[in-house]
Amino acid sequence: MPFIVLTGGIASGKSTVAARLADHGAVVIDADAVAREVVAPGSEGLERIAERFGTAVITADGSLDRAALAAVVFADDEARRDLERITHPAVRRRVASLAAEARASDPDAVVVYDVPLYAESAGSGPAGVDRVVVVHAPADLRIRRLVDLRGMDRAQAERRVAAQASDAERLAVADTVIDASGSLAATLGQADDLWDDLTRRSG
Repeated sequence: MPFIVLTGGIASGKSTVAARLADHGAVVIDADAVAREVVAPGSEGLERIAERFGTAVITADGSLDRAALAAVVFADDEARRDLERITHPAVRRRVASLAAEARASDPDAVVVYDVPLYAESAGSGPAGVDRVVVVHAPADLRIRRLVDLRGMDRAQAERRVAAQASDAERLAVADTVIDASGSLAATLGQADDLWDDLTRRSG
């Protein structure tokens, strides 16, 4: 069962590729969904966050106040590292559990871990990854997509792109690159080729 990381910068086309692989039958694990799950009300992760950062980051209904927590960690590198020490191991454990469940259900399943910020935290990625697939579109093109397709003003789009890893940093962790700077059909064709390669190797 191949276990691949799928990553890409904002507006790169990563979600399009993930959806295409899911259409083919891949089991897609959404890193953002897992990150929310491990700090859900009643979780150990949320309890530890409350112990470290106080009740000011917990809402009246007992859930995480993400805006309040962000205001703390983005202004304090040590606070951000403390948060990562709480959440990253919990995310890794949950991803491993979901991958194991997929393996138990279908030993031949292709598991795709869809994670936007893999290049930014590659040292804390999941164990057992067979391949890192980067969906790539140049930063200037991604900025244009954010402006044209998502309605952001250009300054906001530039800040969002600049806050992530550079193109070079992301490409440096890639085993396979899908060039999503062209047409949708070209991107989907490369996703199809990737699927064929993964299933051929595992077959």
